[in-house]
Amino acid sequence: MEAAQITIPTKEKRNFLPDNLVIDSWEKIASYFEDLKTRTINNVTELEKWLRDRSELEAILEEDMAWRYIKMNIDTTDEKLAESFNFFITEVEPKVAPYDNDFNLKLVNSPYVDELNKEKYHIYIRGIKKQIEIFREENIPLNTKLQANAQKYGAISAKMTINYDGKELTLQQASNYLKNIDRAIREEVFNLSNKRRLEDEEQLNTLYTELIQLRNKVAQNAGFANYRDYMFAAMGRFDYKPQDCFDFHNAIAKEVVPVTNMFDQEKKQLLEVNTLKPWDTAVDPTGKAPLKPFEGGEELIDKSIQCFYKIRPFFGDCLEIMKQMKYVDLDSKKGKAPGGFNYPLHEIGVPFIYMNSVGSQRDLVTMVHEGGHAVHSFLSRDLELTGFKDAPSEVAELASMSMELLTMDYWDEFYTNPEELKRAKKEQLEKALETLPWVAAIDKFQHWVYENPTHTVEERYATWQNIMKEFGSNVVDWSGNENALAALWQKQLHLYEVPFYYIEYGMAQLGAIAVWRNYKQNPTKAIDQYIEALKLGYTKSIGEIYKAAGIEFNFTQAYVKELVDFIKEELGKI
Repeated sequence: MEAAQITIPTKEKRNFLPDNLVIDSWEKIASYFEDLKTRTINNVTELEKWLRDRSELEAILEEDMAWRYIKMNIDTTDEKLAESFNFFITEVEPKVAPYDNDFNLKLVNSPYVDELNKEKYHIYIRGIKKQIEIFREENIPLNTKLQANAQKYGAISAKMTINYDGKELTLQQASNYLKNIDRAIREEVFNLSNKRRLEDEEQLNTLYTELIQLRNKVAQNAGFANYRDYMFAAMGRFDYKPQDCFDFHNAIAKEVVPVTNMFDQEKKQLLEVNTLKPWDTAVDPTGKAPLKPFEGGEELIDKSIQCFYKIRPFFGDCLEIMKQMKYVDLDSKKGKAPGGFNYPLHEIGVPFIYMNSVGSQRDLVTMVHEGGHAVHSFLSRDLELTGFKDAPSEVAELASMSMELLTMDYWDEFYTNPEELKRAKKEQLEKALETLPWVAAIDKFQHWVYENPTHTVEERYATWQNIMKEFGSNVVDWSGNENALAALWQKQLHLYEVPFYYIEYGMAQLGAIAVWRNYKQNPTKAIDQYIEALKLGYTKSIGEIYKAAGIEFNFTQAYVKELVDFIKEELGKI
């Protein structure tokens, strides 16, 4: 499709705030908060106008902070960018929090709230009531401190580099060597990377302990027994409880771990090694060189666009728009914070994709994953309120993880060699299952951490190692590298920056497998259902959104087995 056919979105004219507003002080925006707080509302029409004005203010503030966060992550060495972000979280957000509570109270106490369309507003108002329930004035400074401290993880991680083969490499770049067919190279790079990580082990432990203590205090202030229970309320987990998470852990241990152990056993046999070591798990076991689907971020975005066009032209348009607007930053570079994300920008309605790509198959998957989030942003951009667009993670990750599987049949854009295409598909289907034990391990770890907030570092490590016995491979031999296994949890950004946001990947992975199963049976219907589900944003419950997608929100052992058997069947066809 020619670029000329793309219409670049523009921001709609603002109705409440000036179009040329620059947020460089609280005073610039304080009057708009006061207006919303003190405005007299005389009927349901005025209440809906008030809601739209509040939504506009939220979208502008969220987008302003988003750009500060994105720019800071792209270059962690620029102190001005860090200062710009810190200004927002220390000078703006703490002042916004009490107003948000005032606005929530104003809404639920309005005599006209019951005249709002119940079908349209039910989910939104349910969430508002939960926010009121957990709000505490004394938590505002604690949350500000938590947000600032959590960002330290990215800064620490961004400085982790190794020198190898005459080059300074980020750990993301170094991970490519773990696919090298020379076992000695893999072992050397693994050990160099591990040694570098362990240099910051104590610092990351101290940071995590501080975060746990602060989070526990927030929970106690709000009247919760622990931070886990607080976060279930804060994240609006209305549709499942901690026990459902424990059921998920159990189902994964029983149905998935035996299968992933079989994958490792096969690798060990194909590699013809006496012991399968941690540096042997990423290499192609048949001795082929690492898959190299693209060279550089430009090629990655171009080929992804073509993949998306083949599924549904609208999907390709979404990525093409982002490319033309330069709303992508894909290549790994020194000073760039680790990780990848799609950041929704609710005012313009076009998100930003951030990655650390180094040319690997994993990067291809990350790109289409974040592209799934991007499509979700475009599909929900016309919803009336910002709050309607903030889909829960269980739905957001369904959008992205489904796209990983839906694009597979079109990866010939990246692989002209049919054998390489088969390898890529096989790796992806195995990863779809291999993801689940790691998600269960991280989630189970978090439950224990916050149920036992006064634990020692030694107890933390002992618990992690017990969890890894349940969910880790019984084939991979970590002897001689016990320190790396003990600290493996420190690699997971979510533990530091977004606590309890991780099991959603597991729930959504199950959902994605079910979406793909539907697609294999009826592609047009499956994509139509996928689109209809994502268009809902968060105007329905998680279960209703999954139903709209033609799947179940279900993590019983029987359902997990059904999906695992389907993946095994598809692997047999490759």
